[in-house]
Amino acid sequence: MREQTIIEMKNKIESLTRVMQGLINEINSIKDFSIGTIETLQLMPGYSKAIEKLKKRVSEESKPKKTNKDVE
Repeated sequence: MREQTIIEMKNKIESLTRVMQGLINEINSIKDFSIGTIETLQLMPGYSKAIEKLKKRVSEESKPKKTNKDVE
């Protein structure tokens, strides 16, 4: 390979490394924000009751639904 090609590849790899590091930093920020939001919600009155309602709703939605074929 020519030296110029190797230098270009090196620069592209360094650029991609910087972009990936930026993405990793952004993901970590979003994770921290999400954890803080969840912890705040857990401190709110009625949190446990709301979770139980959600669990019940998900449970009901995941049950197989009867179709017209099931009735026949």
